[in-house]
Amino acid sequence: MLKSVPFRQGTRHGTEVRVSPSGPAPATPNLAQGQAPLGDSAHSWVGREGRGVGEQTINIRSLGPSPLPAACFSTAPLAMPPYTIVYFPTRGRCEAMRMLLADQGQSWKEEVVTKETWLQGPLKASCLYGQLPKFQDGDLTLYQSNAILRHLGRTFGLYGKDQREAALVDMVNDGVEDVRRHCGRLIHHNYEEGKAKYFQELPERLKPFETLLVQNQGGQAFIVGDQISFADYNLLDLLLNHQVLVPSCLDSHPLLLAYVKRLSSRPKLKAYLASPEHMNRPVHGAQKT
Repeated sequence: MLKSVPFRQGTRHGTEVRVSPSGPAPATPNLAQGQAPLGDSAHSWVGREGRGVGEQTINIRSLGPSPLPAACFSTAPLAMPPYTIVYFPTRGRCEAMRMLLADQGQSWKEEVVTKETWLQGPLKASCLYGQLPKFQDGDLTLYQSNAILRHLGRTFGLYGKDQREAALVDMVNDGVEDVRRHCGRLIHHNYEEGKAKYFQELPERLKPFETLLVQNQGGQAFIVGDQISFADYNLLDLLLNHQVLVPSCLDSHPLLLAYVKRLSSRPKLKAYLASPEHMNRPVHGAQKT
């Protein structure tokens, strides 16, 4: 059945509600213990640090007793989150920006697009480049994941401390994009036949990042300078995704391995990486992860 209730984000980190469109609710698949359903939702809310992220009357599919504490439900008015991510139910091109927002203590709204909705056409036709993600910051609408990351970098001071560092941050981010495109081709076009060759060549593709780490405080800091940048979140996401495919893939790069552990231990980021909304999203739309 469907319930129409006013929803308020609770104080517990990582709570996310998937919302069904109006109409009969399809059968809920069996889920592993602790796994949140991806469903065929249109909206979800994600809050950080106990900050309210908004109130809206929404249709929530009943899955039995609510897993949310009673304090999550309220009619008190709350501020609308300034950020909205419109994307498929995967980590994909949006997880670096989610990690950035979580680590910076921000809240945001998710509009989850199913394959069926996308194939219907109107949403695709409305997107500037005919693709997702779509990102809204108040009345500013952005497309292209790297443009979104750069915007967030400028917004939160994550773009280096001067022009020199900003140029290096851009360079790193472009390098991450190169590797991400190689990985995307593997995942979506040639996974079974190409996996062995891809991971054989991966150390050479990752070598520039380890070189940059060595040059920056002997690899004990960030990829550029002495403060985190948007490129760090993008690189971290890339490396974590590769570890999902092959957990030992960074063993030949000890500085990168330590870098992943160091960044992943940042308190707010660590909490997000352990949350259901991160853990239950596949890395890619393909079945491999």
